[in-house]
Amino acid sequence: MRLAGENPHTWVVGFEDECWWSRLARPNLHSFSEEGEPLRLVEQWVTKDDPDPKAICCYGLYLPEFDQTWMRFVDGRPVSAITTRFLSWCAEKLEASGKKSMVLMWDNAGWHVSREVRRWLGLSSLPRQMVSYSS
Repeated sequence: MRLAGENPHTWVVGFEDECWWSRLARPNLHSFSEEGEPLRLVEQWVTKDDPDPKAICCYGLYLPEFDQTWMRFVDGRPVSAITTRFLSWCAEKLEASGKKSMVLMWDNAGWHVSREVRRWLGLSSLPRQMVSYSS
């Protein structure tokens, strides 16, 4: 964080997270219904030839310096390969804005600490100087 503060023209701080929804998985939440009405759960199922994705995922990077959140939606759930594609997209946009390095704040999700993502962080042009902090 100190490096980003000392080099504001070339460094940026970003906060990354993602979430995903399955149209088939039952939510692990409390359920409510109108008073006096029974709770109705609809069992979800799909045929084998259903072309729609079973889940969707939203990636986001909040950049306080730009007062922007960059978002991407993808089919499926978050995995390492999608994470690196999202980070590559962010890196290209940051380079276009003159940033050379980013302090990346994110959690310890399995796809954040995977071998593939760690390899990407070490091989990419912008993220070569990217510093990743997990909580």
